[in-house]
Amino acid sequence: MKATFLFPGQGSQFSGMGKDFYDNYAEAKEVYDLANKATEMNVKELCFDGNEDELKETKNAQLAIATTSLAILSVINSKGIKAEYAAGLSLGEYVALVYGGFLKMEDCFKLLKLRGYYMQNLVPKKEYAMAAVIGLDSSKIEEVCKKYENDGEFVVPANYNYAMQTVISGEKEAIEKASVDLKEAGAKRVIPLKTSGPFHTKALEEASKEFYKDLQKVKFENGNGVKVIKNLDGSIYTGSDNFADILSKHIINPVRFDKALKIFKDEGVDTFVEIGPGKSMTGFINKEKLEGKAISVQKIEDLEF
Repeated sequence: MKATFLFPGQGSQFSGMGKDFYDNYAEAKEVYDLANKATEMNVKELCFDGNEDELKETKNAQLAIATTSLAILSVINSKGIKAEYAAGLSLGEYVALVYGGFLKMEDCFKLLKLRGYYMQNLVPKKEYAMAAVIGLDSSKIEEVCKKYENDGEFVVPANYNYAMQTVISGEKEAIEKASVDLKEAGAKRVIPLKTSGPFHTKALEEASKEFYKDLQKVKFENGNGVKVIKNLDGSIYTGSDNFADILSKHIINPVRFDKALKIFKDEGVDTFVEIGPGKSMTGFINKEKLEGKAISVQKIEDLEF
């Protein structure tokens, strides 16, 4: 058996996430308590009682999702369950870096508090949106987006999730118009996402620059042998990587989870465990028809795998 742990990104959040783990496992409780202490926020209350509008805000969502994933991961670790690989979707990469021994958990919380704040606030004041395009090859999506770019409008591919799903990001009006064109081009569906910014695009250049300054202050470690896959280019992290450079660029470049899927296939990974709220990443595994078992762990009963 070759296993990978997968950690979800923004949009997977829901009120009450992780509460059953907090109530039943001391390991999970310690994670939420550390998140509160490290960030000087009531992350626990946000996860358990936050309403949809609160949780949709980038400054809250990123921290809440990562904390929940790390809390559940702590319980899985306590049971001796391990994986050779790890990958996250956007902010989920920070949780993967913690699991891989490259980033201390306390630093992860502090960084995601800053990252979420910058990504929400250091962006030109316009109306933005993101949408998942399903059933259309990414090259066709790139063609449609290029047409809008040539016309001076802002819509670009932001997340390459798997072969037949790519998320587009940009100005709301351009997203709406491009959605019509993409359906005409053959997309089965175009689904608006529960996000509030033009993530993984050039609109976040200021956020990227500010975050780089904070990343430079963090001491990254050499890792513990887990192979953590980068969103940026699908390569595997090493202790000699320039983490500040990679993670700041991560904000303004597309997420290439499709490349992680290729690594899983090439290296014979056959057990995929998504840890945290939602089931989107196991959905990508199933849609890509990778051989093996895909499991989502977001509630206590999911631990029986």
